[in-house]
Amino acid sequence: MNAFSSYEHDIHAVDAGYVRPLLAAVHLIVEKGRVAIVDSGSNASVPPLLKALTALGLSPDAVDYLILTHIHLDHAGGAGSLMRLLPNARLLAHPRGVAHMVDPSRLVAGVTAVYGSVAVSKLYGEILPIPERRIIPATHGLQVDLAGRELLCLDTPGHARHHISVLDGCSSSFFTGDIFGLSYRELDRDGRQFIFPTTTPVQFDPAAMHASIELLLSHDPQVMYLTHYSQVRDVAAKAARLHDLIDAHVGIARAAESAGSQRQAMIRAGLQELLLAETERFGCVLPAAQVLDIFATDLDLNAQGLDVWLDAQAG
Repeated sequence: MNAFSSYEHDIHAVDAGYVRPLLAAVHLIVEKGRVAIVDSGSNASVPPLLKALTALGLSPDAVDYLILTHIHLDHAGGAGSLMRLLPNARLLAHPRGVAHMVDPSRLVAGVTAVYGSVAVSKLYGEILPIPERRIIPATHGLQVDLAGRELLCLDTPGHARHHISVLDGCSSSFFTGDIFGLSYRELDRDGRQFIFPTTTPVQFDPAAMHASIELLLSHDPQVMYLTHYSQVRDVAAKAARLHDLIDAHVGIARAAESAGSQRQAMIRAGLQELLLAETERFGCVLPAAQVLDIFATDLDLNAQGLDVWLDAQAG
């Protein structure tokens, strides 16, 4: 897969340029010369996005919507910078996320408290505010019209309480952010795509995640477009596997519940074992060390998220 890939129904994926190639995708939906962008990526995503528009023969004023699946900074950190370059665009975000787009200071402070100011500055740069008049709260069931092409926003918590998924009726596909897991293209095998959940802190909720996946399935989608990374098919089978793997994540967390200061490390070790067993079951041909390198940050984040979830259960 290249930095810019095109699919059927005029759907395109742009590599967001986040941390490493093929880690995060920004998607463009094009209809009759009008554009909806799903997720902004970070500020590093802005130049490749503008380049992709040019490659499609389009200009920034052709963009009608920038839709954020949620406001984690790898999905939304570049939204303020991008909106300043899209004169006709309206931003869609979950109602819980709107205030943070208008004033991102609390969002940045929260991320900085976890990762430190140097790391946040290096990864994301300056997070710019967006005028509230340009924002549409993406309430559950909101429909927007892209040159006659209907896009439906659904509330899909489980990864975050401010998470939406977007159904494109034209292609019978969902843009799922992080609720339908992770699927990195390096692990593709014989036309099949590997799938693994993401339990990133701080709002992982397994019951809500299961329910959100079932909500997506109820619309009989043919294709899912994940931020990490782009198109996956065989949706029902992947959903079934995600359900099993979510339960496995919870089981690993519960097994470490009484491990005290070693709890997160124990969870991380359990997740690593689960990942390697799952890639072996899938038939992945990559060496284990390469698989662990691809998923290194995700294993850390999943372990942190499960640790936070255990604390929330205890409270």
